[in-house]
Amino acid sequence: MIDQALMQPLLDRRFRFACDKSSPCFTRCCADLNLVLTPYDVLQLRTRLNLSSEAFLKSRTTVDVDQNYGIPLVKLRMNDDEMRHCPFVSPEGCVVYEHRPSACRLYPLGRAASQIHQGHKTAEYYFIVKESHCLGLNKEREWTVQEWIADQGLEKYNAINDIFIDMTAGRRAKMIKKLSEQQLQMYYMACYCLDDFRRFVFETTFLDRFDIAQDVLDRIRTDDTELLRFAFQWLKFALFGEKTLLLGNDVHAQESNLVHNTIF
Repeated sequence: MIDQALMQPLLDRRFRFACDKSSPCFTRCCADLNLVLTPYDVLQLRTRLNLSSEAFLKSRTTVDVDQNYGIPLVKLRMNDDEMRHCPFVSPEGCVVYEHRPSACRLYPLGRAASQIHQGHKTAEYYFIVKESHCLGLNKEREWTVQEWIADQGLEKYNAINDIFIDMTAGRRAKMIKKLSEQQLQMYYMACYCLDDFRRFVFETTFLDRFDIAQDVLDRIRTDDTELLRFAFQWLKFALFGEKTLLLGNDVHAQESNLVHNTIF
């Protein structure tokens, strides 16, 4: 989460920033963090560490509850030291740099969308996160927002994160807060526990209930990113009644039946 007092608008979508080991503040931004991980962040980090979903979530994260929507928030577990350093920071920098989370890639920018619904962004905002310890903002190197996004490899992160955000953005918080404990477990499983979700798809009656194209099945059987995209589709169907999946020709189950046939 970002302190709103640190947010400064980008009036012309340009900013100055540079960071390297010669800066006195190098890695200072990797301490005292409250770093929320998106499902795609979790996927990338556990892939880098060669951990199962369960092992990564248990050893590397904590779970809070979003105060606005009541849904689980997965956060990176920081080191238990005075500065609460990121567990992946070293004197040489980030040891998981190629798989670093979205927020780390975006820094020193922040990103917000006023509403993302059914795949359409009504407004997208970028702003500077101006922290007093960061000397990189005083450097001469100038960027446009799009240049920074391309340089930091954010395109694929934003594309998948927007699908994730679309599940809740544009819906009334009161509606989401009505989700049952079991539905919230479904949400957590599909978003973060991809190993469990893959077993749910292929080792239960799931495929008897849904008409899933063979090429989709082939992709989600081995490709975690495709599985995550599919998980978002299923959640929109199971939690909010959107017609994102097709029921099989001989299936007449109602949405409530799907809830009671999870792996929990």
